[in-house]
Amino acid sequence: MRLILAGVLAIWTGSALAQLEGVTRADATAALKAALERGSVAAVANLGRIDGFLGNPQVRIPLPESAQRAEKLMRRVGMGHYADELVVTMNRAAEAAVPEAKALFVQSLKKMTVQDAKGILTGGETAGTEYFRRTTRADMHQRFLPIVRKATARVDLAQKYEQYADKAVAVGMLAKEDADLDEYVTQKALDGLYLMVAEEEKKIRKDPVSAGSAIVRKVFGVLSSSR
Repeated sequence: MRLILAGVLAIWTGSALAQLEGVTRADATAALKAALERGSVAAVANLGRIDGFLGNPQVRIPLPESAQRAEKLMRRVGMGHYADELVVTMNRAAEAAVPEAKALFVQSLKKMTVQDAKGILTGGETAGTEYFRRTTRADMHQRFLPIVRKATARVDLAQKYEQYADKAVAVGMLAKEDADLDEYVTQKALDGLYLMVAEEEKKIRKDPVSAGSAIVRKVFGVLSSSR
């Protein structure tokens, strides 16, 4: 992969080898956008469905860390099903919110500059994900939070969590940042989403030709043959 990226860099610097002459900067940018779009859309599709979060240990949202002592106590006295219900509620809320990300990722790619693309190509294995995080997280948060709030509002147990959270914070049983369940779930949903986008980006960087689009095959196919 290092050799492939070196070849792409040659395009940017104007010192491409003879076999890369047919690949332009525009081609390289288009290939990068196509690959990142494929990866981000795949991450959204995997997470934005039933058990997308709940069934994936990498991103499954647990109860807030400071609430886990209470969870252990609940399980000891036979009330574990309440904790389980709350965990399911949080993860279902995240799964409901994630599809909103697709349009924002596409918008971000449309706004990508040549300089952005060069930075991603010369960056680390998750440089594209970091670009997404920088350009989309604020808007994602704004879109996710109302959906999460709507999802948790349907569940009495989630509402009771909110009711008792302030009291728990006051006596030191719960961290202040964990008192707002909707905010907690939204942040965890975003963290999980970017984590999975990063995983997809790593796959594409490792085997870019398998990303599948014509422009990706054109650019990375030529680069691969030049090794």
